[in-house]
Amino acid sequence: MFLTQALVLAASFATAGLVAIVVGPPLFHDHLLQIGRQIGAAELPHIERAFTDAGVTSLAVGFLVALGLALLASWYETKRLRRPLEHLTAVASQVSAGDYTARVPKAGFSSELDTVGDAFNDMAHRLDATEDTRRRLLSDVAHEVRTPIATLTALLEAIADDITPWNNETQHLLLLQTERLQRIARDLDAVSRAEEGRLSLVPEPVEISELVELAATTARSRYLAKGVTLVKQSEQAHVMADPQRIAQVFGNLLDNALRHTPVGGSVLIQGRQHGGTVTVTVTDTGDGLTDDQLDHVFERFYRADLARARDAAGAGIGLTISRGLAIAHGGSLTATSPGEGHGATFTLTLPAATHTSSAPGEPGNTTDAPSTGRRPRDLIDHRQGADT
Repeated sequence: MFLTQALVLAASFATAGLVAIVVGPPLFHDHLLQIGRQIGAAELPHIERAFTDAGVTSLAVGFLVALGLALLASWYETKRLRRPLEHLTAVASQVSAGDYTARVPKAGFSSELDTVGDAFNDMAHRLDATEDTRRRLLSDVAHEVRTPIATLTALLEAIADDITPWNNETQHLLLLQTERLQRIARDLDAVSRAEEGRLSLVPEPVEISELVELAATTARSRYLAKGVTLVKQSEQAHVMADPQRIAQVFGNLLDNALRHTPVGGSVLIQGRQHGGTVTVTVTDTGDGLTDDQLDHVFERFYRADLARARDAAGAGIGLTISRGLAIAHGGSLTATSPGEGHGATFTLTLPAATHTSSAPGEPGNTTDAPSTGRRPRDLIDHRQGADT
């Protein structure tokens, strides 16, 4: 860039000098003739030569001064630009080598370079988060697989050595471990299809209050067993959605809220329509989420409380699948929390149906919601749908 700027200056000077030499003397000669005084033939060449020499000398001195200043300014700006580019190159090399914690410092050279640096840092942060999730995934899968494999190995060796007889109890233990391995495989496949958008949907006009009622009815026994209050409120609004998949989302959200709400707490599931969208919120009075946990809560196999989650039934993919289902329906799933210990709110947003088989009614209790042709008991249980 420095050499290019120098060549541009030299070309500019050559062009200016050529134009001055070609155009200047004839114009000067014409002006001398317009004076009206008689100038001798011997004097005229000297006058024109003096003009040419003065012009060339002035151009040369001006060019040298301008070239020196321009080159100095170009060298300074090139040096300033080179420093942030070297930093970016160095950090890019670190990231390519696997160090995802490397960050580009603020250049301060220009807003454009700062934007590039911010975009690179955001990419490095996402790569770091992805790598952390990958390590956690491998650790979780290894932990989940290790126990059934060890049990299967021990049982088979005991059977081979005639230490354990082959009977119904032994067969049952082997089936339990193989089912556990199958569940892990189904979980991995489910989260993969959710993140890649390969989930099959059969959308139809659905009354959201019926789905809320179904989800609350299905989860109520588990809430009673733990001592957590479940409250439901829903307006009568229609969405174009796959009822089985949305029931699966509600079930995942309610199970997640129950898992993180202590005895004596409460969970509210509420459905409302806002213009062209329908939102369903699940608000609990449980553990709450920190800002860092909110950034990762929808990542596959992410567990906000690792120590407790080891003993939990969830595999850490319910929220990931739920967000994938929400996006597949043209909606979204977000999480908010006032902070740790202050509960959390998960908000599912879906497009409202433009044409329904029956006109929406006034807001009311979910128990009295009008039927859309599909009864709650006809919908798939969300616990079964979580594996599909």
